[in-house]
Amino acid sequence: MHAAQMAEEYPVVSMDTDALEAARLLAEHQLPGIVVTDADGSAAAVLPASQVVRFLVPKYVQDDPSLAGVLTESMCDRSVEKLRGKKVRDVIPERLSQVPAAKADDTIVEVAAMMARLRCPLIAVTDGDKLLGIITASRLLAAALNA
Repeated sequence: MHAAQMAEEYPVVSMDTDALEAARLLAEHQLPGIVVTDADGSAAAVLPASQVVRFLVPKYVQDDPSLAGVLTESMCDRSVEKLRGKKVRDVIPERLSQVPAAKADDTIVEVAAMMARLRCPLIAVTDGDKLLGIITASRLLAAALNA
């Protein structure tokens, strides 16, 4: 099976989408991540949901996770406010600024190797500059198990 056969339609946001709106999209649809497009509509990045979650955790708690136990619920609720007024481009770290993309004729093993190496839950499938769809880790597993 080739990447083009596994690819499916998937929600996308732009770099200028409100970060809180993107977080809501991730949460409401239980997505492992979301594809981010440039102004011209081409895939620019994959923003994993885990990165958005990481953005919500204060830096001092990331540095010392034992501090998480002393935070109150109201402090946790306020952490969501860190997304307010920010754009998606503000929450994408530079290391995620390139889209993990498979070619339409890549095999399951090639896509799996890329996904594992990049530790990314989504792989874009492209034909030149055209985005054909997305392969999620669960979609890839289903295809591999049915092969």
